[in-house]
Amino acid sequence: MPRFEYLLGDLRAERLHSMMDEQRAEELMRSYGEELIEQGLQRGRQEGLARGRAEDVLRILTGRGVHIDEASRQRILACTDVTTLDRWFDRSLNAATLSDVLDDLAQ
Repeated sequence: MPRFEYLLGDLRAERLHSMMDEQRAEELMRSYGEELIEQGLQRGRQEGLARGRAEDVLRILTGRGVHIDEASRQRILACTDVTTLDRWFDRSLNAATLSDVLDDLAQ
């Protein structure tokens, strides 16, 4: 093989290898990007669920005629723990006062 073709062949092989590395890098970045998007969607769903549950608690309490001071309203809306919000939701269904919902009762 003439030296020119040999060198050109090596350059083609190196370019092909480089393109394959580039393609693999793109696949990895796409995969990583998709993972980040899914994590963001999951986080958004969790935040939406928590926000909706907090609003449900406030709506039930308002419907039952329970006075909600601004600090308690903000505490309920700021809560992101769905388990706590579920507990408050259940308590709000029969609550006569705000402390019936928010106070830590023996469980």
